[in-house]
Amino acid sequence: MNLAENLDRTARARGRSAAVTLGETALSYADLDLASRRVAGLLAVRGVGVGDRVALVLPDVPEFTALYYGILRLGAVVVPMSPRLAEHEVGLRLRDSGAGTVVVVPSGRAAVEPLARTLGVLVVVLGPDGLPGLLGETEPRDEVEPRDPDDTAVVLYTAGTTGAPRGAELTHGNLARNCEVVVNDLVHLTSEDVVLAGLPLSHALGQTAALNAAVRSGACLALLDDSHDAEAALRTLQDRRVSVLAAGPATYAALLAHPLHADADLSALRVCLSGGAPLPVDVLLAFEEAFGCLVLDGYGLAETSPLTTSNRVDHRRVGSVGTPVLGVDLRVVDARGAEVADGQPGELVVRGPNVMKGYWDHPAATAAAFADGWLSTGDVGVRDADGFFYVVDRTQELISRGPDTVFPREVEDVLHEHRAVDEAAVVGVPHPSLGEEVRAVVTLKPGAVATAGELRAFVKGRVAAHQYPRVVDIVQEIPKTSTGKILKRALRLETRA
Repeated sequence: MNLAENLDRTARARGRSAAVTLGETALSYADLDLASRRVAGLLAVRGVGVGDRVALVLPDVPEFTALYYGILRLGAVVVPMSPRLAEHEVGLRLRDSGAGTVVVVPSGRAAVEPLARTLGVLVVVLGPDGLPGLLGETEPRDEVEPRDPDDTAVVLYTAGTTGAPRGAELTHGNLARNCEVVVNDLVHLTSEDVVLAGLPLSHALGQTAALNAAVRSGACLALLDDSHDAEAALRTLQDRRVSVLAAGPATYAALLAHPLHADADLSALRVCLSGGAPLPVDVLLAFEEAFGCLVLDGYGLAETSPLTTSNRVDHRRVGSVGTPVLGVDLRVVDARGAEVADGQPGELVVRGPNVMKGYWDHPAATAAAFADGWLSTGDVGVRDADGFFYVVDRTQELISRGPDTVFPREVEDVLHEHRAVDEAAVVGVPHPSLGEEVRAVVTLKPGAVATAGELRAFVKGRVAAHQYPRVVDIVQEIPKTSTGKILKRALRLETRA
């Protein structure tokens, strides 16, 4: 099985239907399929073969989809990267993955080319003429290279929010099965749907819940020039009559906050998937009320393709991340690996067809991540008596304040209840006698006013004595990854007692 076969099947059945749109640009499934065949032909001529890694450092453009499936068609491996990554971050991933080819847009060439030359990596530039200019008269490669379910399809790098990024080896089987879950179990996608990718295609959820799910079902995939542009997202949701949105919490909050949201006609929108970071309950409820559609919050990792749990249209509990998706087992365990009772916190461990093969070229890290076939997620969670899961925090982010443990997520949730707070991150900072003290870093909503003392008192009145932040910093911006995840390790590196 090769994930690229999904495009072959859909193109035969729905060749004239729109496959991908960006603004006024649209590719039919026949166009996309032919372009992917010609990409495979071009790469084959340039020496790319089965198992070779090809990096894509591209924004969300229709060409990304053709390149993605063309690489897979050839039996090669896609290494997707956000063009928002810094030069050294791209370098780390190129070096670690051993990619022999990297595709960039002209604006990214200067940052990539010197390092690529040092590593012996071929740089392919996707110019203003797009694929026609790149492919020229390249002959299509029509055959799809046979792959086993356990063969690697994508090396997807973790966010690196708590440590060095690792390349999760996602197989054809991992991605195909997780895609089926979205299409048939969660969203019930059909060829009549339009799916908006509110997360980049270089992100795990963007690939599974938007790109691969749309192609598998024959739906139309709508792209954005900038997934952080709320006005462009509102315009696309309305003009393209989007029925399914896959996005992160920041997008839902930004859409709600935009002054034009009340005038937008989003009546076609029927269901939204949220992932990539915790979705505050107040944002979820406000979005559902404002836009009249369900938001299904879920949980997953790059290492799990990514969906591990999700709420469902007919089976959900607001505030939870839902129940395990089809075929996936999830447990909450203590430090010895023993399962804990419902209602008790512990580390989440997972096994199933969605779990990666391992970390690319890091056997020690792979061995450390697995115990008896279960992947250690590094996340602290709780299961309730009805089987719904709640993600409490990251094990690496727990704060040891003297004899007490502070869960940053609990403090962040309280901060989000304050009318002036836009974003909040809570970390531990060194303390001479307690070991760590609780520090909150917040941004305020446009036009809102609050003082550090006011926020500290607000939290103090709502949590246990050891939990409230003695240090509160109000900042203009909180450091984030290229996909909008808060970089807590950057906050911890800031020296503050």
